Amino acid sequence: MHYSEDGKQYHIGLEQGDIGKYVILPGDPKRCEKIAQYLDNPRLIADRREFVTYTGYLGGEKVSVTSTGIGGASASIAMEELVKVGAEVFIRVGTCGGMALDVKGGDIVIATGAIRMEGTSKEYAPIEFPAVPDLDVVNALVSAAKKLGYDYHTGVVQCKDSFYGQHDPESKPVGYELMNKWEAWKKLGCLASEMESAALFIVASYLNVKVGSVFLTVANQEREKNNLENPVVHDTEKAIKTAIEAIKILKG
Repeated sequence: MHYSEDGKQYHIGLEQGDIGKYVILPGDPKRCEKIAQYLDNPRLIADRREFVTYTGYLGGEKVSVTSTGIGGASASIAMEELVKVGAEVFIRVGTCGGMALDVKGGDIVIATGAIRMEGTSKEYAPIEFPAVPDLDVVNALVSAAKKLGYDYHTGVVQCKDSFYGQHDPESKPVGYELMNKWEAWKKLGCLASEMESAALFIVASYLNVKVGSVFLTVANQEREKNNLENPVVHDTEKAIKTAIEAIKILKG
């Protein structure tokens, strides 16, 4: 079922004209209002389930913010329905946990690819197909981070479905697999772990739309294990500002 009885998209509660071509995708619904404050004349458009949407303007361009909840399953629903009502370019703004030792709490991570260790993308594409973002969006995010003077990293991120599978793998019945794969990702230079990019990158490939991801690193459990300084940062302002600046670059 694609539509509610009111003619709006079933889950996100939106219809044509409600949103702009550019959409910022945080996970947390409570973060939408904060991001919307960077837009001119932001307005709450819809609030259903985990999907909250604001629309405003950035330099005259209509831009929207829609929350996706946690994980690839709900993020893919949001993207599918947003594309149906006119969205074309997406920037995921979120948080991640550092894996590479040089990725510290407070740093920005811009994904150039994602490890498909989640379930959603497998229902869209064979596992051999890579989860990669749009190059124009990645380049805009990098240019934005440079312009803003932020410490940033570009590279591959790991995407999983189980938050506690990452943070307490020893307790899980398949802990042997989780821990062995974690070591493999580290050896391959994976920067950080998060939960949505793999699904969003694959769904965007299927729908032929553009997407990129920018994250605030909250902390790095590997730095802690290695007795290195491990700052813990929860303020997502840098990631939000990077996304806003990237949209300004993309729209020209």
